[in-house]
Amino acid sequence: MREAVLLVGGQGTRLRPLTLTTPKPMLPVAGVPFLQHQIAKLRDGGIEHIVLATSYRAEVFQTHFGDGASFGVRLTYAEESAPLGTGGAIGNAAALLHSEPEEPVVIYNGDVLSAHDLRAQIAHHRSVNASVTLHLVEVRDAAAYGCVPTDDSGRVTAFLEKMPDPITHWVNAGCYVFRRSVMDSIPRDAVVSVERQTFPGLLSAGDHVASWKESAYWLDVGTPTTLVQASADLVQGTFSSGEVVGAPADSLAAPSATVHPSATLSSGTFVGGGARVEANAEVASSIVMPDAIVEAGAHVTRSVVGAGARIEAGSRVVNQLVGDSDTVGANATSI
Repeated sequence: MREAVLLVGGQGTRLRPLTLTTPKPMLPVAGVPFLQHQIAKLRDGGIEHIVLATSYRAEVFQTHFGDGASFGVRLTYAEESAPLGTGGAIGNAAALLHSEPEEPVVIYNGDVLSAHDLRAQIAHHRSVNASVTLHLVEVRDAAAYGCVPTDDSGRVTAFLEKMPDPITHWVNAGCYVFRRSVMDSIPRDAVVSVERQTFPGLLSAGDHVASWKESAYWLDVGTPTTLVQASADLVQGTFSSGEVVGAPADSLAAPSATVHPSATLSSGTFVGGGARVEANAEVASSIVMPDAIVEAGAHVTRSVVGAGARIEAGSRVVNQLVGDSDTVGANATSI
């Protein structure tokens, strides 16, 4: 059985106020929770059993996904009573796996949208007999990330913190293949960082830490800007997910949404169920969550309008997160 652990325990502080009530991986992206796209990615990559490593508002995940049967996988839940870090979460989740010590297990960060070839990454991990194999992606501005240099064979040589002049533009893309026995070596019920402790420790011990370099579509969905971008890319088909209902288009509205004929939706906008967009309103590259209202003549751009929120007539909202049930007053400008 091919298995994976999805790390979904973070609090999503950069996405407040939306995450005050909803865990970041459960925020709607192109009409379904972001995590649903990740589960589909793992399922389509041959994964049968996924452990969700939860902490913040853990109950929300099980309520929505249950045992996973409706999503084509088997789901179990490893709940942390207090956040244990990336490594601690992996160690905690390992107790629910069934893989043998030498078998590969996929670890996937809960804020990554990636089109890379997961089956090929797993096959490479097996072929080089690595302890861990990291998906690396090349980015233009590596200064915003810790970079990961490799030798000519693709073997990882170091894990470097953020620096103003990185020595490589290849960075950690948040999808790993672990040998099961390596997961079991991580201390249980302890706060551990894989980036700062586990991976450097493996290198110091002489273990083979391999890389899988692939520059397919990749997005770190951790900020308001990238949350909106992820949704727009899914709506427009820049990134493909079978969880999106409908063909790629410039915008998409749930069947129960109401959009006035004179309103304009564009640039990958999604309008959720029960939401209403009134006459002459313009919504571009935005997410309008269920039961929200964008009143007549309002303009919303690159923003998220929370569930049940109201953007009153004539308002202009740009680059904003409007919390659930909040109101932006008539003719206001929020930029």
